Amino acid sequence: MSTIIYTRTDEAPLLATYSLKPIIEAFAGAAGIDVETRDISLAGRIIALFPERLTPEQQQPDDLAELGAMATTPEANIIKLPNISASVPQLKAAIAELQAQGYDIPAYPEAPGSDEEREARARYDTVKGSAVNPVLREGNSDRRAPEAVKNYARSSPHSMGTWNSDSRTRVATMDGRDFAANEKSVVLEAADTLSIRHVAEDGTQTVLKDAVPVLAGEVVDATFMDVAALETFLAEQIRAATDDDVLLSLHLKATMMKVSDPIIFGHAVRTFFADVFARYGEQLASAGLSANDGLGGILSGLDALGDDAAQVRAAFEERLAQLPRLYMVNSDKGISNLHVPSDVIIDASMPAVIRNGGKAWGPEGEEDDTLAVIPDSSYAGVYQAVIEDCRAHGAYDPTTMGSVPNVGLMAKKAEEYGSHDKTFEIAAAGTVQVVDAAGQVLLEHQVAAGDIWRACQTKDEPIRDWVKLAVTRARATGDPAIFWLDEARAHDAVLITKVRSYLGEHDTEGLDLRIMSPVEATRVSVERIREGKDTISVTGNVLRDYNTDLFPILEVGTSAKMLSVVPLMNGGGLFETGAGGSAPKHVQQLQQENYLRWDSLGEFLALAESLRHLAEREGNHRATVLGDALDAATERVLTEGRSPARRLGQIDNRGSHFFLALYWAQALAEQAADAELAQRFEPVAATLAAQQEQITAELMAVQGSPVDLGGYFHPDDELAFAAMRPSATFNAVIDALRG
Repeated sequence: MSTIIYTRTDEAPLLATYSLKPIIEAFAGAAGIDVETRDISLAGRIIALFPERLTPEQQQPDDLAELGAMATTPEANIIKLPNISASVPQLKAAIAELQAQGYDIPAYPEAPGSDEEREARARYDTVKGSAVNPVLREGNSDRRAPEAVKNYARSSPHSMGTWNSDSRTRVATMDGRDFAANEKSVVLEAADTLSIRHVAEDGTQTVLKDAVPVLAGEVVDATFMDVAALETFLAEQIRAATDDDVLLSLHLKATMMKVSDPIIFGHAVRTFFADVFARYGEQLASAGLSANDGLGGILSGLDALGDDAAQVRAAFEERLAQLPRLYMVNSDKGISNLHVPSDVIIDASMPAVIRNGGKAWGPEGEEDDTLAVIPDSSYAGVYQAVIEDCRAHGAYDPTTMGSVPNVGLMAKKAEEYGSHDKTFEIAAAGTVQVVDAAGQVLLEHQVAAGDIWRACQTKDEPIRDWVKLAVTRARATGDPAIFWLDEARAHDAVLITKVRSYLGEHDTEGLDLRIMSPVEATRVSVERIREGKDTISVTGNVLRDYNTDLFPILEVGTSAKMLSVVPLMNGGGLFETGAGGSAPKHVQQLQQENYLRWDSLGEFLALAESLRHLAEREGNHRATVLGDALDAATERVLTEGRSPARRLGQIDNRGSHFFLALYWAQALAEQAADAELAQRFEPVAATLAAQQEQITAELMAVQGSPVDLGGYFHPDDELAFAAMRPSATFNAVIDALRG
């Protein structure tokens, strides 16, 4: 029997899975396809860390490790839904929930003081941030808007804000002494094992990382951010936002850059509240309250200060009331840009500002221009270039604009800046060195206490595969493909040499292949967008993350509607369900109103590609029929307005799943490629059509009341299934088809 692995993840995608996966199982089973589940949720990964502390009933296998091994095999066929890239506050909340459910797991040790706490901290560190994707991504990324999605955006355009030529929205970024400016890069001639060490000014050596295996041809980079320069820069932006009377917004990636960006975030919190930390910093630290966790974490923990709590809270509130006004995550609840490090993620927040005419939300619920602070200058210019284009030419028109699909370098943990164990907050002034096995210093930087130093690796095989994928997409589409590489940056300069070499391995006759800096590439791409033309962006890993949110949000309204295929280098397939995160606000709405507005369109698109991959690899003709019929059903969901609405009284995620099943069954019943399959689904289609009114009534009848899921990070399966499958009539049809 053929097998597809469907991942259990977190928040809204997890809740949608309770409704959608039974439908997938029912339809796939008709083609002899088994749909299995693997749990890579944050809660599941935490539980797998501590088997020795749990009862046999509570224990879970390490499904992520299993899938990581599977991704290196030709048989892999994995559908990967969005998961939580956990910040420390999220991790702590998940731990607390599991403890309340009876799981004997340790608390997260903020400052480990014993071997047991250090061991627990080391285990927890493996699930922080973007811990899932690097394990599964054994191939490079091909992300694009499917034709049906693009056509729908043209015929039913999403709202776009109005840009004015006098908009004061702009990007502020460091002009030196940051990660971009300090970068150094080297290519390894032979396989080796490197180490990273810190040499203090008195000659004391401390090993920061004792073994970094590398392969021949591998690119190794190192860089650091000067935090004294960072703090000066942040203070300047606070003054600038005050002088310009615009909102101050900080845009980071505290999930993917799980070590560096929370530290940068902490510097922003301390700089904004400098007077408060000058007066009460010692008390806050003694209570375990860290600026890196955000203002929200500090305010929620102030009771630990006892009698001083009220005056410290008043000091924070007094500063918040002063200019500059902060960009707000939720102005009604007083949640600012500085409350939680994972609340404002650059690849989602900057496109949202641009789509909204350069406007962000202020503390009184007002819309206003914003000074968008992006400390590291590596890719800040991309957003500034789009802002300048919009200021000059107005908002983009979804009915006519072109597209910017992406080919992204990410295989084998390529360029995972900040998401790994090679990022350090430097304890003392000195030198950080990358050293080979023979003791030769390959890279080094002079650093001060508190500086943020990091290294990353990019193996040669993924680079070669990335170039091949770019040529393949350019040949398939006839569109220009631009490698977004800046020869002024050390890492990019090395990649440019490799790209030029590997392009020589392919037939590029007649193809428009270019190498341009990210800012230049952005300008060309947005100019072509306005002409209705498509331009393939061929980027490194971080820009892949940014671009596959930026352009889709402008083009089709959301990055969740992107087709995201990862052709695994050993022949398997990984099918991601689009970007867009795991939508915590959607879960809150379900809990309060029993209404889930998560759109599973990404899951529909990924499943169709997964079925086609399976058909090609295993010769399963019926998988092709299923995939084609699913695409037809998906297009009907879009064109007939069956996607989830935002508010009560209309169909939500569960309703869209019913209509997908109806249209899918109808498409199968009407197709001529497989008479037996058509005969099987004909009565299903007829039954669902006849019972449409009853089923939709049952689905909508539950709306409006709170629902208990038994947990947020780790819901009770029985309660969640009941909440997400409320139509007994629909369930009977699907369960009968499942057999």
